[in-house]
Amino acid sequence: MSAQAVDQPDTFAADPRRWRLLALLGVAQFMLILDVTVVAIALPHIGTDLGLERDTLTWVVSAYTLMFGGLMLLGGRAADLFGARRVVLLGLLVFTAASLVTGLAPGAALLIGGRVAQGVGAALLSPAALSVVTRTFHGNERNKALGVWSALGGGGSAIGVLLGGVLTAGPGWQWVFYINVPIGLIVLVALARMLPAHLSPATRARLDVPGAILVTAATGTAIYALINAGDRGWLTATTLGTLAGAVVLYVVFAVVQRTVRSPLMDLRILSRRPVAAGTFLILAATALMIAVFFLGSFYLQHHKGYGALRTGLLFLPVALATIVGAQVAGHLIGRLGARPVAAAGLAIAALGTALPAFWDSAAAMVTGISVGAAGIGAAFVAASTTALAQVAHHEAGLASGLLSTFHEFGAALGVAVVSSIAAASIAGSSSVGFTRAFTFAAATAAAAAVVSLLIVPNLKPPTGAKAHAH
Repeated sequence: MSAQAVDQPDTFAADPRRWRLLALLGVAQFMLILDVTVVAIALPHIGTDLGLERDTLTWVVSAYTLMFGGLMLLGGRAADLFGARRVVLLGLLVFTAASLVTGLAPGAALLIGGRVAQGVGAALLSPAALSVVTRTFHGNERNKALGVWSALGGGGSAIGVLLGGVLTAGPGWQWVFYINVPIGLIVLVALARMLPAHLSPATRARLDVPGAILVTAATGTAIYALINAGDRGWLTATTLGTLAGAVVLYVVFAVVQRTVRSPLMDLRILSRRPVAAGTFLILAATALMIAVFFLGSFYLQHHKGYGALRTGLLFLPVALATIVGAQVAGHLIGRLGARPVAAAGLAIAALGTALPAFWDSAAAMVTGISVGAAGIGAAFVAASTTALAQVAHHEAGLASGLLSTFHEFGAALGVAVVSSIAAASIAGSSSVGFTRAFTFAAATAAAAAVVSLLIVPNLKPPTGAKAHAH
């Protein structure tokens, strides 16, 4: 496949409105990412107000992640089949309406039902919006646009803690969800006017519903097992049995994809080195990002006794570092290629997360995860540019959905592993669990840096028609 096929400009590419379009899509994506973490500080207040037990509160977080991750491939494929414009607008409408329902919830059923619906809307919106970005920007401009996109994804997780603390301490936990409604409606109206009409479906093939159900069930089952492994144990029959069930569902999904006429996913896309390397990078970077956020939040609130608002404020450097790391990487990748940027970013992440493993202090923790976040932000950009730079337009939604699926899967994996390792510290007053968990995160980042040197192709993103993908 030649890069000319990948990088052939659309008519809209020369339109000066493309940066405003990126800003609107970025705001929408920012809401989706915020909603993964913004509820974390609000959970105790939600539990008190609605009389919810701990396991039910866990579902307030995991129901969103399950649906967001599990339905991502369906959202990406729907963008390819029905047109990115339609899917972006539908996803944003569902997410906004579900946010209102969740905020109004008087009890557990409507609260978790609203979170499920938010996840469905997010799964439609996120890959379709990224598909619009990859089809609208080209060459070096695409690198810059993906840098902005990655900064939103990485920084949103940390800013979510700050926003959750401010809203919970101020107007109340309901506003964690209500705030999406006016923003969502404004962005919806603006996107309806600005999204180019030519972002129409390239094919009239049917949507693969059995495939969508199977991959959603498989991903959901795997994420469910990982989320609960921290409490139930990694080697218990329940955890291993659930993970085995997920593997079986994935195998059935693979078989179905080979037999249906219009498969949800062309499995051969994973055999392409850039796509496989990109999905590995997004998995590792997200697992590290959410893991250090989780550890930092519990360390400051449980171990140091800081309040929700103070904890949120201390995450501001983490958010800023992620944004800076992503922006620097966006500029460097065009000159150096993705491999050195990915390896250097993960190495910096290893050094940063090692700091709180050696020094038990709030200053060391905030400094360490801020340095680590800069490296993780760079890895996010390397992941997106590696996986998407040589994907044809008609596959952009699928590749975007694949990246986003591994993003959510990485989040669940990271939280599950470090919460299990740090369980003693989270439940008690000792810092030993935190030390072990930060040490594990640093070792994982270092190992990922080595792996990235071996598997990430060092082809620079194409800026013209001369480059070829292999």
